[in-house]
Amino acid sequence: MSTKLATPQELLSLGRVELGTSSWVQITQEQVNEFADATGDRQWIHTDTERAKAGPFGGTIVHGYLTLALAPAFLDEVLEIASYDSVLNYGVNKVRFPAPLHVGARVRGHVTLLSAKLRDKGTVEATYGIKYEIEGKDRPPCAAESVYLYQ
Repeated sequence: MSTKLATPQELLSLGRVELGTSSWVQITQEQVNEFADATGDRQWIHTDTERAKAGPFGGTIVHGYLTLALAPAFLDEVLEIASYDSVLNYGVNKVRFPAPLHVGARVRGHVTLLSAKLRDKGTVEATYGIKYEIEGKDRPPCAAESVYLYQ
């Protein structure tokens, strides 16, 4: 289920509100390896499946920044804004990685609109809280505030 709005200006009157929960997503070892290649972060805890079995996590884990990078997909799934010229990722606040996300585990995002304010030239700045959930686990692999600018 998603929240549907006609324009970003409607965010201004919502206040702090839960927007929804995304579908489950499963990150594969292939995706982790591609992320490692793209970023140069080839730490063995992410890419060496054999060595990682004997490591501190009992298997390979997803990069924290790959986990964080799921935020736009989670937001797009739970919030539909029909009309705007452009949307920009303005930044991220308070990012934490409390628990590892094992490759192959399922994860989803709980998205809350934390605040929205009007900036110059009609731009709407919206801050979303995204708490990630690993299926069957208590601790989240990521929690962050993601800031977007709608024009």
